[in-house]
Amino acid sequence: MSEAEHPQGAEGSLDISGGIGAARFRTSMRHYPAGVTIVTLRSGDGPVGFTATSFASLSMTPPLVSFNISDTSSSLSALLDADSVVIHFLGAHQHELAQRFSRPAQHRFSDRALWATLDTGEPVLHGTPLWLHTRIHRLIPIGDHTLVIGLVIEVNDETGHQPAPAPLLYYNGRYHRPTALEQ
Repeated sequence: MSEAEHPQGAEGSLDISGGIGAARFRTSMRHYPAGVTIVTLRSGDGPVGFTATSFASLSMTPPLVSFNISDTSSSLSALLDADSVVIHFLGAHQHELAQRFSRPAQHRFSDRALWATLDTGEPVLHGTPLWLHTRIHRLIPIGDHTLVIGLVIEVNDETGHQPAPAPLLYYNGRYHRPTALEQ
């Protein structure tokens, strides 16, 4: 699309006239399965973390990833002040951890046995098959969320262990484990 074809208003904001309503959109998106991640970071007030199903790989060179955070999230102000985050790809065995990080903030890090910290201070959750240490590259406010783009600076990959843990999926308001199809 050329710049002239982008649907933007006079001041560069998106033209959202004619878009569907939030309730209809939310109902539709419940039918798109997503991998479950937990994003953790350090703040002056202690560890911060939240679930994110909006994770995406953006670029191989440079290695960029993204996720979104709601403007109403209790973690937003800490994220806006952070330099880096850890993105944990959850296994199906971690659905209770995903539920914990979907609850109010004071419960997320209450069990110290569930996490440790990197030398740089970010919390790392035990038992996570894969995590990415990511430097925040860009924050883009859009709609009722902020799009976070991160540069991957470290990968911890334990998926080579046999059997590899199945990933945790979120679909239609519930957690799921994928089942391989016959080929």
